[in-house]
Amino acid sequence: MVRTQCGPFTHHASNMAVNLTDLSLPQLEGLKSQLDQEVEFLTSSISQLKVAQNKFVEAKDSLNVLNPNNKGKELLVPLTSSMYVPGMLNDVEHVLVDVGTGYYVEKNVEDSKAFFKRKIDFLTKQIEKIQPALQEKHAMKQAVIEVMNLKIQQLQQSQQASQMIGSTKA
Repeated sequence: MVRTQCGPFTHHASNMAVNLTDLSLPQLEGLKSQLDQEVEFLTSSISQLKVAQNKFVEAKDSLNVLNPNNKGKELLVPLTSSMYVPGMLNDVEHVLVDVGTGYYVEKNVEDSKAFFKRKIDFLTKQIEKIQPALQEKHAMKQAVIEVMNLKIQQLQQSQQASQMIGSTKA
């Protein structure tokens, strides 16, 4: 695990601390590239979890339509995302719930709501677990960028100093 605990310019990897200022510019660029990939992966993971979470929230909210007052009412049944057929709501007490990998289970409305709530809660916890790691990677990336900028600035200053020394000798 990588950490930045001992000051802004220290990088911990596998319980071995490395002072970022001791790394060369190419090493820092490599580390920054690695951190960019990790940030991208964690960001993508959180996005995917949120998409799944929103599907479960939408499914849970859709169950509110199933009440005795709506029994016998006409509705549109989706065949695809853009094609519907007219239908009639006959059973307002049971639904088929996709429990994953193509399996559907018949549940009553309350059990279905509880199922979706568990799924939503699980995904919320997963997002909450990933968020600190993402923030940590962002902080480490920022520390690497700061050190890179510092080294670039020092390099430019030393080049300017050499040019000034060279021009005074001529």
